[in-house]
Amino acid sequence: MYPDLKPVADQPVLQTMKVVSTKVYRGPHLYSELPMIQIQLDLGALEQWPTSSIVGFSDRLTALLPNLWEHGCSYGEPGGFVRRMAEGTWLGHVIEHVAIELQCLVGMKVSRGKTRSVKGQPGVYNVLYCYVDETVGLAAGRLAVQLVNSLLPEHLRGIDGLDEITDGGEFTDLAAGLKALSELAATRAFGPTTASLIHEAERRHIPVQRLDDSSLILLGQGKSQKRIRASCTDLTSEVATEIAADKDLTKLLLDQAGLPVPTGKLVRSADEAVRAAEDLGYPVVTKPLDGNHGRGVNIDLKTEADVRWGFEQAREHGRIVIVERYFAGADHRILVIGGQVVAVAKRVPAHVVGDGVSSIRALIDEVNRDPRRGEGHSSVLTRIEVDECVEHFLAISGLTVGSIPAAGETVMLRPTANLSTGGTAIDRTDEIHPENALIARRAAQIVGLDIAGIDFVCPDISQPVSRTGGGIIEVNAGPGFRMHLEPFQGRPRNVARPVLEMLFPEGSTGRIPVFAITGTNGKSTTARMLNHILKEAGCTVGLTSTTGVYLDGQRVMTGDCSGPRSARVVLREPSVDAAVLECARGGILREGLAFDECDVAACLNVAEDHLGLKGIDTIEDLAAVKSVVVESVRRGGWSILNADNEHTAAMAEHAGGQICYFTLKDQEEWPDFLSEHVARGGRAISRQRMAEGWDIVIHEDNEAIYFMKVSEIPATLDGWAEFNVANALAAVAMAHCHRIPLNTIRAAMREFTTSFEDSPGRLNIHDGHGFRTILDYAHNPDGLRALGHLVGKMRERHQRVIGMVGTAGDRRDVDIRAMGELAAGLFDVIVFKEDDMLRGREPGTVAALMQ
Repeated sequence: MYPDLKPVADQPVLQTMKVVSTKVYRGPHLYSELPMIQIQLDLGALEQWPTSSIVGFSDRLTALLPNLWEHGCSYGEPGGFVRRMAEGTWLGHVIEHVAIELQCLVGMKVSRGKTRSVKGQPGVYNVLYCYVDETVGLAAGRLAVQLVNSLLPEHLRGIDGLDEITDGGEFTDLAAGLKALSELAATRAFGPTTASLIHEAERRHIPVQRLDDSSLILLGQGKSQKRIRASCTDLTSEVATEIAADKDLTKLLLDQAGLPVPTGKLVRSADEAVRAAEDLGYPVVTKPLDGNHGRGVNIDLKTEADVRWGFEQAREHGRIVIVERYFAGADHRILVIGGQVVAVAKRVPAHVVGDGVSSIRALIDEVNRDPRRGEGHSSVLTRIEVDECVEHFLAISGLTVGSIPAAGETVMLRPTANLSTGGTAIDRTDEIHPENALIARRAAQIVGLDIAGIDFVCPDISQPVSRTGGGIIEVNAGPGFRMHLEPFQGRPRNVARPVLEMLFPEGSTGRIPVFAITGTNGKSTTARMLNHILKEAGCTVGLTSTTGVYLDGQRVMTGDCSGPRSARVVLREPSVDAAVLECARGGILREGLAFDECDVAACLNVAEDHLGLKGIDTIEDLAAVKSVVVESVRRGGWSILNADNEHTAAMAEHAGGQICYFTLKDQEEWPDFLSEHVARGGRAISRQRMAEGWDIVIHEDNEAIYFMKVSEIPATLDGWAEFNVANALAAVAMAHCHRIPLNTIRAAMREFTTSFEDSPGRLNIHDGHGFRTILDYAHNPDGLRALGHLVGKMRERHQRVIGMVGTAGDRRDVDIRAMGELAAGLFDVIVFKEDDMLRGREPGTVAALMQ
C-alpha cells in the first residue's frame, strides 16, 4: 500500500496489535458523561514502539490526514497532537485521534477522546472516542486500526480480532476506506428536516433517541414523549395525510371553502387529457393524482402534443392523472405550522446563466460543482440531472444541451421549481400579503394538517391573489424544511423552533422525573419503597429492578432488569410519568446509563462485591463505577448519599445537584462533615433515639423536623432490620427532595411491608407450622452480615436457626469462602445450595468453597 515502507531485513515478525473487545457507551459511564466507543487494544510488541521510534510514521500519517495538525490534544492548541507523536506516544492514542478525524471527514463532527492504560495489563489500552452515529463510529474505529497498522514497518504489522470492532472489509488504501465510510455515513445521516428538529430539540434539552435505521425519532420520555419522522409528528392526522395525497380531493375541499384553486379533471388516457385541456382552455398543467416532490409535473402546456407528452410523464408516477388550468406566476412554498405561517420561499426552477462560450451541459456541470449541491434531499441543494424532461423542455425553446446561450442569458431547464430537481429558493417570509397568509392558514386547517407545505402560485406574493390572480395548487403533508433553513438567497428561518414549541409547549423539555438508585446492597428494596411513595402521590411509575420491569405495578419483563436496556423500556413507555431505575454495576460497565441525566439519585453504600470482574479489582474501583449515577444528577436535582459509608460520603465532591445525606447515627455521633453540612442549612435525614424509641428526623434550613417513628414502618420490623431502616431513610430522602408532600410519604411508608407482593425476595417472612421462614437476597458478605444481625435479635425466641446459603459463581474465591464463614457463625444448621448461575464454575465448586 505504501511502497516506500521497507521491512527490516531478517527481522522476525513479532506479536502485534490485538483487538480485545469493543463497547459502545450510550449514556454517562466510567470515563465520561458523553457517549463514546471503547476499543480495548493489546499492543503486544508495539508497547515497545512509541511513535518517536517509528521512523517517518508521523509524517506519513499527517500526509494522509493533514487535519491532524489541528488536533490540540493535551496541549490545547493546534499542532498539539503532532507534537505528542514527535515526543513519543503509543499507538492506541494515535488510533483514538485517527478515529475522531475519520468521522469528521465524513461529516460526523466529534472532537473528544481519551486513551487509558488498563491497570495490571502492560501494553493493553482502552481507546475511547466520541461518536455521532455508533454505526459510523465503529466503522471509523475499524478503519483507524487498519490505517495505523498499514503505516508500520512490515515486521510490526498485523491485527488480530478486527471483527471485534464491527463487520467490515479490508481496505487496500485510505481512499477506498474513506469512500466506504462516507457512503455509510450518508445512509445513516439525517436529512435537513430531521436534523434541524433534532438540533432544536437538543438546544431545548429535550432527550432524543433514534428508533430505527431511517428517520423515526423519539423526543422526550414517558408520557411526555413525541415521535417524529421528518416533519410528520404524533399530531399529524392520517386522514389529513390521505387527503393531501389526493390532489383532486384536496382541491374539492378547498374550493368548497371558497379558496382559490385551479379547475381540473381526472383522466386515464392521453386522449382524455387532450379533451380535458380543450375544455379547460390552454395552457394547462398535468400531474399525477398522488405524486410528490414535483415528480411527473409539467406546467404551461400549450399544445395537444405537449399535453400528450405531459400525460405520459405523469403516468410514470401514478395511474390517474390530473389536467388543470395553469396559474401564471411564481411558485411559492408557504410553510404553516400549528396554524401559523412561519416561512415563505419563492422557488426558482433549475436553470443556468450563459457566458457566451460554454454549452448548456457544461454550464450544468459548473453549477453542480457547488459544494452545497448533492444527491437526494440530504444536501442544501440538489444536483441538476439531465433527463428526458430537461431535454424536452429545452426542445420547446429550440435548444439542446449542446446549445451555447449568450452571456447573461438565463435558460430554464425544467418547468417546475422543486428543490429535489435542482431548483433554488429565495426567502419571501417578510413579504407575504396578509390575505395570502390567511388563505394558506385556512388551507392547512381545512385539510387538517399540523404541519403543511402550501404550494402557492401568484405573480407577486406581496399582493393579494384576489387582485393579481393565482392560488393554491397543492397542499403537502410532511413538507421539507431545507428551502427555509438554508435558502439560496435571503434570510434563513429556524422553522424547527415552532415545531418543537407546538409539540412541547410552554418550555417543556419532554422529560419525566427520573430517580436512579445504586449501591451494593438495598437497591431493590429502596426502589420499591420509592415506587410505593410515588404511586401514593398519584404517579404512574415505571420501575426496573433485579426481579423485572414493572409498569404501574404490573410486571412486564422478568429477570434481572437493573441495566440500561430495561431502563430504556421504562423511559420509552408512553403511560409512565415517573421512572424509578435500579442501576447495577454490570450495566454501567457494559454501556453506561440509559439516560443523560436524572432528577434524584441515591448511592446507598459501597461494599466488597463483584470484585475481580471487568477490571474492577478494588472497592475504590467499585465506588468509582457507582459514582457515575450520582454524577449524572442534573443541575437543580439531588444526590442522596449514605453518610455512614466512607465511599458514598466521598462522592459528594463530584456528585451532581444538591447533596442530601442519610445516616443511622445519633446526631452526637455524626462525623464532622455531616455536622458542618447541616449547620450550613444543608439537608439530611437521620434516625434519632428518642425516649419512646427511634424517630426519623429531617434536617434542613437549620431546622429539625420530626417525620415519623421508625416502628411505624412495617418493613423495619420495629427497627430491628437496620438495613431496611437505612433503605427507608434513602427512599424518604429521595421523595422529599422531589417535593413529594410529607403526609404522602408518611402514609406510603406506613403501608410498605416485607411481603412478597411489596418486595419479592427481600426480607420476606412467613410464620406457619411452628417455623418462622425468612427469604432474603443477601448475595454478598455485607448483605449476609446485615441479615445475621437481624437473625441474632430474633434468635432468643426460637430453639434453633437453620440457614440455606448460596451465591453466584462469578465471585472471587475469597468472597465465596467469606459467605461460608459468616454462615457458620450465624446458623445452627447450614445447607449450602448450589446457585443455578454457575457463571463459569464447575458444578459443586461454589458449595465446596463455602463448606
